[in-house]
Amino acid sequence: MQYYFMKRIFLLFLCSVIGCNTLQAQSPTVNSSDILQKLQKLNTVGSVLYVAAHPDDENTRLLPYLSYERKLRTAYLSLTRGDGGQNLIGKEQGEPLGLIRTQELLGARRIDGAEQFFTRANDFGFSKNPDETFGFWNKDSILADVVWVIRNFKPDVIITRFPTTGEGGHGHHTASAILAIEAFTAAADPTRFPEQLKYTTVWQAKRIFWNTFSFGTINTTSENQIKIDIGGFNPLLGKSYGELSSENRSMHKSQGFGTAKTRGQTIEYFKQLGGDSAKKDLFENINISWSRFPATAKFSKTIEKILAKYNTQQPELIVTDLVALYKQLQALPETDATLAVWKREKISEVQALLIACSGLWMEAYAADYIAIPGNEIQTTLQIINRNKTAVTLKNIHFIGQDSSLALALKTNELYTFKHKEKLAATYPYANPYWLNEKHSSGLYSVSNPLLIGKAENDAAASVSFQLQIEDLLLTVNRPVVYKYTDPVKGEIYRPLEVLPVATVNLAERVYAFNDTIARNVQFVVKANQANISGTLQWTLPEGWKATCLNPDVVLKEKGEEVIVNVLVQPVKGCVNGKIAASLKIGTANFNKSITRIEYDHIPYQFILSDAESNLVYIDLKTAGKNIGYIPGAGDDVVACLKQVGYTVTILTDDLLDKGNLSGFDAIVSGIRAYNTNDRLQVYYKTLMQYVEQGGNLIVQYNTNNRIGPLLAKIGPYPFTISRERVTDELAEIRILQPANVVFNYPNKIVAADFNGWVQERGIYFASEMDAHYQTLLSMNDPTEKPNEGSLIVSKYGKGNFVYTGLVFFRELPAGVPGAYRLFVNILSIPQNN
Repeated sequence: MQYYFMKRIFLLFLCSVIGCNTLQAQSPTVNSSDILQKLQKLNTVGSVLYVAAHPDDENTRLLPYLSYERKLRTAYLSLTRGDGGQNLIGKEQGEPLGLIRTQELLGARRIDGAEQFFTRANDFGFSKNPDETFGFWNKDSILADVVWVIRNFKPDVIITRFPTTGEGGHGHHTASAILAIEAFTAAADPTRFPEQLKYTTVWQAKRIFWNTFSFGTINTTSENQIKIDIGGFNPLLGKSYGELSSENRSMHKSQGFGTAKTRGQTIEYFKQLGGDSAKKDLFENINISWSRFPATAKFSKTIEKILAKYNTQQPELIVTDLVALYKQLQALPETDATLAVWKREKISEVQALLIACSGLWMEAYAADYIAIPGNEIQTTLQIINRNKTAVTLKNIHFIGQDSSLALALKTNELYTFKHKEKLAATYPYANPYWLNEKHSSGLYSVSNPLLIGKAENDAAASVSFQLQIEDLLLTVNRPVVYKYTDPVKGEIYRPLEVLPVATVNLAERVYAFNDTIARNVQFVVKANQANISGTLQWTLPEGWKATCLNPDVVLKEKGEEVIVNVLVQPVKGCVNGKIAASLKIGTANFNKSITRIEYDHIPYQFILSDAESNLVYIDLKTAGKNIGYIPGAGDDVVACLKQVGYTVTILTDDLLDKGNLSGFDAIVSGIRAYNTNDRLQVYYKTLMQYVEQGGNLIVQYNTNNRIGPLLAKIGPYPFTISRERVTDELAEIRILQPANVVFNYPNKIVAADFNGWVQERGIYFASEMDAHYQTLLSMNDPTEKPNEGSLIVSKYGKGNFVYTGLVFFRELPAGVPGAYRLFVNILSIPQNN
């Protein structure tokens, strides 16, 4: 049975397909066990906010216990998105890594039932004390964000992961505790950040605790602290909270945080930092039942009756009762700010239960995953009523248009609606909101204050279904997504992307020149719609020239790409800077590049940013040409070496198995190569023979911790990899052996070569070195002792072995001239007699 009718300027098709199998839905999938847990949670009106610094700092055992066992509204506030961390699964660093770690956190929250918030703090890298941290972040700005989250979430209890006294090790960790304690008081003070009170109200949490810990040799727990056993078993989930902890902890794949499942008693300890005194429990003497509000005292019994009536085989039997409860919640006054928050929260929970118990499933998907402002978008909406509840579809609100209906949904009949409309020409591009504006190294810029705290953007587009269940009208929103079928993975969903007509990507992040010969720079222009014609334009820093034989671009097919080659040449006295590109189409300029991020454990992600790369002229001499590179966890060092004229061969296991490495002037192992490639232990003798016969082997940093502990040799003589580092990128570098060839051939290394470094100097320095090793540099962060483990060299036969914790993997892609000069010298150490 089909219906065709015209509504204003669009055509709506209604197709009824009887007996069709339902699709794996973007709509939430809820089973009877989930419904029972959500019903139980209706009777709890208490909340807890956990505060720490980074993705993966949260206590992944405690959050599911609080959410599922105690039925509390639970949230984690991570001050940063982890942008400055390291990446075990790919090359992404900085903003792309922060996007990955954001999605990993959201994946963890889907497992443990908690919510997720962030501040605007940018993870600028490891920090050794909170003073340094606040110097980057602007303390008041991040304090304001923490206060904002507290005032909106209104937690009864706040828990910090770390103390204010430094046992957490990282300056960000300590800073997160300092901010949480200050915000505990400031959130209740109307004179602090009063501009927020246009949108929210002050809030005083009842208590604040520190969740003490025993990490390695540091044990901050004590028997006089509050103790809670969180190792229980949840029969509705079929798992213990230790098992859930493994699942959500293992979402942090970029950090290599996969963990084993635990079962049985697990004690967590809590030290109170402020608020009403508690002796035995976090919520001691805090009323978290409906009786905390005079207007809702009878709600508990109402919900208990619904629970008693609930039948897992026939969840629709409680729909009438849920409708009545929904109306009671709607009728509550909002004069009490706390009650108003719980009113909104519980209305949302009851609506979700009504949808689940009615067996309703609905979704909206686009014909393509890309939509263009000003262009037509085709969407398909589907809805099915799989139980026996009487449901009428009253209205569908598309992206910009409405359609009135009065359609009684038959049981188990799938209804499909197809719709076309034009997006407004001013429709905003989809992009992570915190990346839409230029930002400092410590603080993201977010103009709209209502976005602060949000984990991610709302959907790029959404539709809403207006439903009548009995006599109750509900509006249910669903994101517009794209879905397709992969022959191996099955049905796949991805977010809708609202993109410009075309994007322009430069092939490399940095173009490093060590001569004045013109070099080809490739611009990849991609059409996001059919029939594009335009002209590529660019701007250059002072003293650079560029020529292009044909800058005109014609792309007939959507998704088509073309490479435009531009010859770029530095002139004597040129200034290092950025080359910026745009595509001029008519009177409009499109100047965005797109970075795509695709991993199986997170949804598809992308970033739109300015189409630009660094142009760097370096006074650089090279020696040797052929480099072998052993891949590690992921870095861009290979591309950087190619930029300055090296021929680089990726050393696969097959090439290493053959053992003939004599054709390489040097071999370099990528970051964490020995942590991520077990086969390198097998190739130890092969690599040592290569060194002994006259080759140079340069090993970039590895870690000696839970991620692939280094139990075998790396170099020809023993040394240990420590956790020592120098985080101040401005820290003085002292050359210990100025006459050493590393500082003289083929480039003379001087103090100025350590200017302009980014984020840090070095990490995971060598220690406990055998006497055969020479230490070449000394450095330290303020107030710390000098450390000589950042660069060690040993002769071995005719060749040389080098271990370095200097962060070349950050400095080379950033175009730091001195880093190129020093790295080339390390590659070029002459053979020994």
